[in-house]
Amino acid sequence: MNRSIRIKLSQIALLFSLGLISLLPYSVNLTNASPAALNNEQRGIVLYNQMKIDDAIPQLKREAENGDIESQYYLAESLRKKNGYMTPEAQLWYESAAEKKNIYAMIQLGRAKRDRCATMENCPPSKKTQAEWFAEAKKITLPKANDGDPESLYLMYEITLDHHWLEKSANSGYPLAQYWMAVSERQGEGYFFTPGGREASVRKWLLLSSEGGNPKAMMQYLETLYEEGDMAGIRHWLEVAAATGEQAAMSNYGAYISHTPDKVGYSLDLVKGYAIFSLLKELGDAGGVQDYVDRKIEKISERMTPEQIEQSKTVAQEWKATHPPLSFFPDKLSN
Repeated sequence: MNRSIRIKLSQIALLFSLGLISLLPYSVNLTNASPAALNNEQRGIVLYNQMKIDDAIPQLKREAENGDIESQYYLAESLRKKNGYMTPEAQLWYESAAEKKNIYAMIQLGRAKRDRCATMENCPPSKKTQAEWFAEAKKITLPKANDGDPESLYLMYEITLDHHWLEKSANSGYPLAQYWMAVSERQGEGYFFTPGGREASVRKWLLLSSEGGNPKAMMQYLETLYEEGDMAGIRHWLEVAAATGEQAAMSNYGAYISHTPDKVGYSLDLVKGYAIFSLLKELGDAGGVQDYVDRKIEKISERMTPEQIEQSKTVAQEWKATHPPLSFFPDKLSN
């Protein structure tokens, strides 16, 4: 699959459904963290996932300097994204995480030769060559992959770009791999000999990934359900996706339950709809959503009493205490 296409696709984390909480293995990797803890521990990663890079960098730096390996990785990602290429400081933090066996950092260091700094001929000197970082990543990951570890199978795909590993990871039940199987097949990967076979396979992978808790898969699966006219399915999966904190899902869910507009048949709930948009307002202008959110809040409030608006504040606090933070769910291995 051409990785240059991946960043153009539409929009990993905790799935809250029917009162059950599960931690997704490909998410921020906050081990058994509660929603409240997600807002306080590794706060820099939360800010990064909310596309608040300028706010995330100083917070990530504090966490990274305290030895948090995930924060070291995301600090490197933030610095590289902010500057548009691999800076010496970004490389320092990638290497710090990589030396502590962070495979994602090793992969990014291995890809540095494709970074814009190579074109500019000012890439900082590395402790190892790109090939050596890939070799180190493979040395650690391959034994686990051979033992059938789903995430390691996926990481072998990221290291080698061999579709065989992606398929094995997907078949082992790894939701992120299942999502990328759907994307790759939709883009023409694989051979299907029966009419509709490709579409059926894409649908299968999106459903499996959604059931595994992947918000990106849920959002694309919703498109499939819309084409099929399955309003009950849309109502279910949009609510599940919103519960992950995925900002687009929350925005659509808030709009539909407040009937601004009523497109899928939810019962009217102005209080909850207003509460959800008040939470989305915390994103500020990240992702360019602020104007849209402000318009929705104004439109919903026109139909509410002062008592309902006060009630919505309690609903918003309860949601925030029992759900993951808002997120755009950017790819952990970004380009």
